[in-house]
Amino acid sequence: MTSPTLSVVSPVYGSPTSLEPLCQRVADVCNKMGISYEIILVDDHCPRGSWAVVKEICAANPFVKGMRFSRNFGQHSAIEAGLKHATGDWVVVMDCDLQDQPEEIPNLFEAAQKEDAKIVLARRAERNDSLYRRAISAGYYGLLSFMTGKPLDASVANFGLYHRTVVDAYCSWEEEQKYFPVMIQWMGFDPVYLDVAHSRRSEGKSSYTFRKLLKLASDVVFSFSDRPLWIIVTIGLIIAAITFVLSIVTFIQALLGQFSVSGYPSLILSVWFMGGVLICSVGLTGIYVGRTLREAKARPSYIVADYLNDVPGSDKPKP
Repeated sequence: MTSPTLSVVSPVYGSPTSLEPLCQRVADVCNKMGISYEIILVDDHCPRGSWAVVKEICAANPFVKGMRFSRNFGQHSAIEAGLKHATGDWVVVMDCDLQDQPEEIPNLFEAAQKEDAKIVLARRAERNDSLYRRAISAGYYGLLSFMTGKPLDASVANFGLYHRTVVDAYCSWEEEQKYFPVMIQWMGFDPVYLDVAHSRRSEGKSSYTFRKLLKLASDVVFSFSDRPLWIIVTIGLIIAAITFVLSIVTFIQALLGQFSVSGYPSLILSVWFMGGVLICSVGLTGIYVGRTLREAKARPSYIVADYLNDVPGSDKPKP
């Protein structure tokens, strides 16, 4: 079976009505470019009936593959599953809600060929999101950049073109917790950035609530960075330095006969402050130990319950 030139991977959650136009627009673009393609729709156990729509699309188009998780595992697990089943020489990762426009795919290819790049990241020059959403996104990426030590741009998400070399390197990772943008940064391939048009969401709203973003941020930080431990160490050193200076001052005051007994409130506040720092330090260490335990168990990061148009060893006609 000849591998297609392009695989399009799209995690599916919450936008069932956008799936059919998404696949049609991708097919139109690829046919216009004269390249073979496959579309992989990964249903992250969407509660809004997306799987029924995926079944209909796969029945009508043999070049669309469908995968459905046994439960909700998250967007980045869906991306991982799609990449592991993608067979194209190039892979495009894009959301299913049509905010990422399939018509930008030729521009991504052109930029890759012009710059001889293995990664072309789509940069949303003007985001069609609410001010609240943009502010939350900027704060989220700012926090991740600081805590992971990796420069992350809020205008760049998952939409992009990735060479087979990059995809194979990504799929070789065995960690349970994966976050696609950070892993792409870590691998070190020099990306090319391309400004693209960003559309409004075709239906519904983002499933990433403020609470979910905080949880995702903590998962990413504790999985990809030890900076929180160094922050706690720094706080401990600062406290030790201040205590050392105050001890010298107190000793000098005692020699000069100016020593006075400390008050009860300052003593209690000091005990509570140090206790809080110690508890935070132990808790933070426990989180990292727990993460290590999770990785040692080597549980799968997702479980696929159903496949469509993905029969091993079958030959499909070239589009």
